[in-house]
Amino acid sequence: MSAFHAYDVRGVFNVDFDEGVAYKIGYFIPELLGTDKVLVGRDCRVSSPQIHDSLLRGINDAGADVYDIGLSSTPMVYFGTANYGFKASVQITASHNPKEYNGMKVSRENALPVGLDSGLGQIRQWIDEGRPTPPAATKGKVIPMDIRKDYLDFLLKYKGDYSGIKIAFDLSNGMASLFAREIFGDGPSYIFEEMDGNFPNHEPNPLIHKNVEPLEALVKEVGADVGVIYDGDADRVMFVDNEGKFISPDLMIAVLGHYYVDERHETGIVLQDIRSSKAVGEYLAPMGIKMETWKVGRAFAARKLRDLDGVWGGELAGHYYFRDFFYSDSGLLASMLILRVVASMKKKGITLADLIRRIVRYENSGEINFRVEDKAGAMEAVKEYFTSVETPTAFMDFDGYRVEFPDWWFNIRPSNTEPYLRFICEATSTALLEEKVEKTKKLLMERFDAKL
Repeated sequence: MSAFHAYDVRGVFNVDFDEGVAYKIGYFIPELLGTDKVLVGRDCRVSSPQIHDSLLRGINDAGADVYDIGLSSTPMVYFGTANYGFKASVQITASHNPKEYNGMKVSRENALPVGLDSGLGQIRQWIDEGRPTPPAATKGKVIPMDIRKDYLDFLLKYKGDYSGIKIAFDLSNGMASLFAREIFGDGPSYIFEEMDGNFPNHEPNPLIHKNVEPLEALVKEVGADVGVIYDGDADRVMFVDNEGKFISPDLMIAVLGHYYVDERHETGIVLQDIRSSKAVGEYLAPMGIKMETWKVGRAFAARKLRDLDGVWGGELAGHYYFRDFFYSDSGLLASMLILRVVASMKKKGITLADLIRRIVRYENSGEINFRVEDKAGAMEAVKEYFTSVETPTAFMDFDGYRVEFPDWWFNIRPSNTEPYLRFICEATSTALLEEKVEKTKKLLMERFDAKL
C-alpha cells in the first residue's frame, strides 16, 4: 500500500488509502501495541473527521477504548501519550503536505514513534494478507479527553520574556493556531492564523520557499527581529532573520546551544541528522557539546536521542527534539526557546542575522532532488567517483552516504517519502561547491538519466 512510509502512514486520501484502510489500522493498533486504550487526535484537514470516524470504529471494534482529544497539534498528542502513560496513540495528519493529503502518525509508550520497521510494516502485512477484523464481543468506548490546559501549562514553563523583541508569525492556517496567541500574546504580528484545512494562503510546508515569502515580507514591513513559521501540524518550525532571510533549519540546532548552555548551564550530547552543516558541531563544540549524527526522520531521531540521553537535537527539515519533551519534537517549544535566545542576544546588541553569520562557515547547496530509477546504483556511483579521486576524512553509511573531505562534504540518500534521490553538499568556497555539484549532476544525468 502506497500510503505506508518509513515514518508514518500518509498519502492522497481516497487514492493512496481510504476509510477501509483507516478502519483496519485502528483495528490492528491495540494488538500491535498490546493495549486496550488508544489516545487519538486530529488536525484540521477537511478529510480528518472522516478518517477519525473510521479509525475510532476500528479501535472500538477491536475491543479497545479511544481517548479522543479532538483537534490537536501532533506534539500535543506526543505530550498526551507520554504524560498520561498511554501505550498507543494516533495523530491524524498529513503534516506539511498539500490539502488533498492525509495520514496518521502512530506512537507507542513514552511517545516513541512507530515506523515501518517498528510496527507499521506489520500492520501493512496484516492488511495485505486480508486478515479478518471481526468485532469484539465487547466493543470499546469513545471517551472525550481534554488535555489542552495541561499541555499549555507544560509549554508555559519555558516561556521567556519576549517584550524586548518584535516577532512576526505565520501560522500556516494550521494547528499552531490552537496555542500561539495564548503563549505569545497579542503583541506580535500574525498572518494566516485561522485554522483552515484547505490552506487557502499557501501549502503548510515552510521548506518550499514560496510558502515563506509572505512571512519574509511581513518581517520587513513591521521591522521584526525574527519571523516564525510552523508547518500544518506544528511539529516543525522555521525562522526568518531580521533582514527577512530564511534561515536553514539545521543552523538553529546551534542557536539552541545559547539557551541550554548559556541559560541553563547544561551540556551533553546533541543530535543532528546526516544532512546537517558541519558548522553546527563546530560552533557547539567549544560550549562543551558532543555532536552525534544519525538518520533523517522522527522514527529514527526520537529513538536515538532517547538511547543517547541527549539534551536536544534537530533536523534540516525543521524538527527539534528535546529531552525535556519526552525526547520528542515540538515546533512551539522550539520556537519558545529560540525566541529566548533572540531576546537575550538583542540585549547584547546582536541581531539574529549577526548570530547566524557567526555560525555559518561554509557554502551550502541546499538539498537537490534527482528523480532516478536506480537509486542504489546512482548513490554507489557518486560515492565511488569522489572517493576514487580524494581520500575521505569521515564516512557514514547509515542513511545513504555522508562522505567528508578536508574542504567539502556531501550526503546522498534516497527519500523515504518521495521518489527522489537527495543530494546536499557543503564546501569552503563557492567555486568548489559549484564544481562538486556540477560533477554530481553530470554523472547522474549521463549515467542514470536523472531528472532534476
